[in-house]
Amino acid sequence: MRSNAPALLPIFRSQAQAEVLTWLYLHPDQAFSLTDLARRVGVSLPTIHREAERLVASSLVTETILGRNRMLGANLKHPAAEKLAGLLEVSFGPQHVVAQEFGQLQGADQVLIFGSWAARYHGESGHAPRDVDVMVIGDSVDRGDMYAASDRAQQRLGVPVNPVMRTHEQWQDPSDRLSAQLHTRPLVDVMFGRLGETDGALETRGSND
Repeated sequence: MRSNAPALLPIFRSQAQAEVLTWLYLHPDQAFSLTDLARRVGVSLPTIHREAERLVASSLVTETILGRNRMLGANLKHPAAEKLAGLLEVSFGPQHVVAQEFGQLQGADQVLIFGSWAARYHGESGHAPRDVDVMVIGDSVDRGDMYAASDRAQQRLGVPVNPVMRTHEQWQDPSDRLSAQLHTRPLVDVMFGRLGETDGALETRGSND
């Protein structure tokens, strides 16, 4: 899947390229080593190396040598930087935005993106996502805080962000129709099942898992 043009936005040559650019342009004040990017994006180091060569050559990405590490960052001086950052945020950015806005919800043990955005992320063809569906799992989540996080994410992404909530018991209950359905569908877990852990690579599950 990652060697093909991504279903979310097929103007990029590969999903790995799009995700590298997303990490860099949505974290413009940081630089990442190739090893770090490989871990975050979930691809091999040789793949990241090839994408880095192309992106540095295009001047979309800056490169700094720090000891033995090649550190990559977004080139904010590139003429297309601002527009590219906006494009990446609305296409590949939902996992980062949702992680940031929902990641500190008290009582939230897991935050998942599902629906059309998750399906396109996993390569399923179809129309461009018109919204982002979010499942919050926890036994003591304040609904007001959840909807406030949704409003912030929606403002940043420019599309509706639709949150739903389930307790752990409801999430594992086969009689809960939505929970049962989602266990068979593509999901993107932005928190790794632990509150606040949103800096690592994102767990994903395709429809064939």
